[in-house]
Amino acid sequence: MQNRNVKNLKKELLSNNWYLLEKVKFDLLLNNGRWESQTREVYDRGNGATILLYNKSKRSVILTRQFRLPTYLNGNQTGLLIEACAGLLDEDNPEDCIRKETEEETGYQLKDVHKVFESYMSPGAVTEILHFFIAEYSDEMKISSGGGLQEEQENIEVLELPFQTSMDMIKTGEIKDAKTIMLLQHLKIQNVI
Repeated sequence: MQNRNVKNLKKELLSNNWYLLEKVKFDLLLNNGRWESQTREVYDRGNGATILLYNKSKRSVILTRQFRLPTYLNGNQTGLLIEACAGLLDEDNPEDCIRKETEEETGYQLKDVHKVFESYMSPGAVTEILHFFIAEYSDEMKISSGGGLQEEQENIEVLELPFQTSMDMIKTGEIKDAKTIMLLQHLKIQNVI
């Protein structure tokens, strides 16, 4: 569906090093009926999926901790970030992607995953839509130590935390990752755990 309030869209490639960074010029019809020319930089890294694993009987969740350079550059002294398992879709559908990422990053092989919603995570500059999942886990589903793939330069620590501890970590600032906060709050609001 084309938006008739946008015209003369022109893209200029700025970088194709890691993902695509483009400068986009366009005309936008304002609420007052006037056309205005605008320019934005848009980062296209593809779409992704994220998942929060939970265990009702243990009242626990599985999270990961890894170094994230952008957080380090913006005041995170260690650069380590606690977050829900996630990955880019690449050529996979969201459900297949999140099953594969869960096994690679956490070592858990999941039976059932449930999509709960999807969201644009930073719509002012990034095109990515993130598909959000939850899944119940048990100790029997652990088939490896996880940790990510060396060829993807992943060095991931797997954390099993009490659910309430993870919620408290949002308040203390130990968890600052938006997707993780959204999934933890989803579990709480929906009384999943």
